[in-house]
Amino acid sequence: MGNNKVAVLSVSAIVLVAVVATVAEKTEFSTSNKNIKDFCRPTDYQATCESSLSEVADNTTDPKELVNLAFQVTIDHIKKAFDHSTVLSEAAKDSRTSDALENCRELLDYAIDDLKSSIDRLDGFSLTKLDKFLDDLKVWISATITYQETCLDGFENTTTDAAESMRKALNSSAELTSNILAIVINFDKYPSWISPGKRRLLQQSPAELKPNVTVAKDGSGDVKTIGEAVLRVPTKSNDTFVIYIKEGVYEEQVQVNRSLANVMMIGDGTSKTKITGKLNYIDGTATFKTATVAIVGDGFIGKDLWIENSAGAAKHQAVALRVQSDKSVFYNVRMDGYQDTLYVHTKRQFYRECTISGTIDFIFGDSPSVFQNCLILARKPLDNQQNIVTAQGRKDRRQASAIILHNCTISADPAYFRPEEAAHLPWPAMEGVLEDLRAAVAAGRPDRPQGMASLVRRLRPQLLLLHRARQPRPRRRHEPEGEMEGGEGHRLRPRAEVHRGAFHPGQRVAAEDRRAVHSRPPADD
Repeated sequence: MGNNKVAVLSVSAIVLVAVVATVAEKTEFSTSNKNIKDFCRPTDYQATCESSLSEVADNTTDPKELVNLAFQVTIDHIKKAFDHSTVLSEAAKDSRTSDALENCRELLDYAIDDLKSSIDRLDGFSLTKLDKFLDDLKVWISATITYQETCLDGFENTTTDAAESMRKALNSSAELTSNILAIVINFDKYPSWISPGKRRLLQQSPAELKPNVTVAKDGSGDVKTIGEAVLRVPTKSNDTFVIYIKEGVYEEQVQVNRSLANVMMIGDGTSKTKITGKLNYIDGTATFKTATVAIVGDGFIGKDLWIENSAGAAKHQAVALRVQSDKSVFYNVRMDGYQDTLYVHTKRQFYRECTISGTIDFIFGDSPSVFQNCLILARKPLDNQQNIVTAQGRKDRRQASAIILHNCTISADPAYFRPEEAAHLPWPAMEGVLEDLRAAVAAGRPDRPQGMASLVRRLRPQLLLLHRARQPRPRRRHEPEGEMEGGEGHRLRPRAEVHRGAFHPGQRVAAEDRRAVHSRPPADD
């Protein structure tokens, strides 16, 4: 009996060890997959990136090791294409194809050599010092892409199917090389003073983060207001304090004070988590104090938020966001206002993939601030006002301050785009107008019943005459120079004569037809 118990316990222990080992293996695999997915996120060919690294990563979570593996996998694929070109070259009968394949071998050898140089340069350096040789890496990887494309260009006007065969052989390596370039550039998208830890935070979603405080207006979080969450931030802490703000509209003034360093606020997106206020200069508040959100504590991070000052253009200076936080970062943040929307007051600031809208001086201040890949929207100003995007406030020419726009787009607010088609009147309606006017002018009686005064009295917003219509032929400006075409039955006359008011005596439009022209269009069946 005792032996049976020992046997049962031994088997149970073996099963337990096996289960623990299996769980540990699954955990490592899950962690590895998550790291690879995050690593491949900035690439254009994410599926290719993830599948290629999953085969060789061996549960590694070290970003530098993943970079090295990405280079090595790309080299392996180019070598396969190189070997493929050798096989094709031996079978090629067409001299032009044979030359193209020989050129491919040379070009792919260059590509492999440059990628190996990149790996050699990476050895001995940490990714935090990547900026020291980042330009070299970008140039060498770009050259590798060009070599592969030049290889394919050589098959132009060849008569065999070698070009298509080579294109298929290079397809994976081309995608992998593009991915490497994207990964390397991704390390360069933040200033050097942003730590690797904060870079990782910027790449994570709210679900992946472990917030210290969750704000939810509906009561499903730790607190209901952002102000309450800020009160929980420890003073002068070196650790990042994460405040997650759930979807909702938060009508409050928020200030992160000087003693509150390394605070991160992350929302559910630029159309979901909205912080709004309406303090403004006209109603008696100084510009400096009108900010809906004011960030003073150093090391602040803002992500996936919508910050607004809704005071309106007539209220003049009304700040949505004021920042004087050193080494602060804003990623995917929307800032809406009119005059003085974003006050980049002082110290180092970085904005990436943000949207800023306004009318006058809507990015202003005296900080050294960089805007990268941002969308800047000019809204409609008040009458007799102009749109002014930036206003740098440097007092002394030696100050370390500037507003730098890098790869940004400056555009009009979509609400004020010009329509694709210019407004114009259809010819049948205009023929009736001109006929009435011609008769009135000829009689010297502009107030006669069929004259302009009568016409104006008959115009209503619902009339067809006032509706936008698609002109069935080219606009007047597209007519041959010097002539203008009239309606049916009209003869061509010099344009200048038309501009002098000499209207053509065309066929008169019957009164009942003219009434039909000026009436409301029939409703659709």
